[in-house]
Amino acid sequence: MILFKKTGDLNRYLDQQRSSGATIGFVPTLGALHAGHISLIDISKKTATLTVCSIFVNPTQFNDPKDFQKYPVTIEKDIILLENAGVEVLFLPEVGEMYPDGTKNLETYDLGHLETLLEGKYRPGHFQGVCQVMRRLLQLVKPDELFMGQKDYQQCMVVKRLIHLMGWTINFHSCPILREADGLAMSSRNVRLNPDERQRATAIYKALLFIANAGSPTTTPSIGPSPNASVSHAQKILEDAQFKIDYIAIADTETLEPLDPGSPGAVALIAAFQGEVRLIDNMILP
Repeated sequence: MILFKKTGDLNRYLDQQRSSGATIGFVPTLGALHAGHISLIDISKKTATLTVCSIFVNPTQFNDPKDFQKYPVTIEKDIILLENAGVEVLFLPEVGEMYPDGTKNLETYDLGHLETLLEGKYRPGHFQGVCQVMRRLLQLVKPDELFMGQKDYQQCMVVKRLIHLMGWTINFHSCPILREADGLAMSSRNVRLNPDERQRATAIYKALLFIANAGSPTTTPSIGPSPNASVSHAQKILEDAQFKIDYIAIADTETLEPLDPGSPGAVALIAAFQGEVRLIDNMILP
């Protein structure tokens, strides 16, 4: 594995590989890697001839500065995991390398309704930060294939929107969620949970399973004055596990708009705090 810290060095290397006929798969990460990230690497290696992974904790996508400061950093462990997974290239830039002119007064993107609901509502500015860093990374790597995890469902939609806005021809792959044996979605944030919180955190998965097994509800997409029965019970599951809920939503898989009776597909999405740790998860409904 070759490690690059400078954009110019990475750009020259990838241009050489591309001119030799290589196809490039790209897995962008914030580090603190786990088996879920490695599953993206595995899919990339089966799809492209060269896999690039980036580790960069992007300050512009953290609307809460405390969350940015507490984000786990495990670079040495991450490098070993990536080497063992067979990654050819690791890009490990500093903030100044990605934002040479600083992080103030950056460009903005027209993300439409995606910025007004769910994660967009509860984390204002977050998706602009995602687009700011992803534009820089994608312009640099110029991947043929891009791999991201379905756990960040709305973020996947935002990045697809960015690709469309920029007119790029990149094949986007939303890859399945990997879960622990007890159902908790793998996440870099899980390491911040204490033992009791970690045990209670599985309630998110239990709530999603309840919604899925209750069928595909067609009214009241989120907690409100008259939530439907499945959402109401999912709320109770979370509250009994001492979660502080941001949202429980049932939405159209293509638009994330509130589900209506004619919708061809639905996804249940949850965001909630276990202690100080905000966890998200989702499940495609039958």
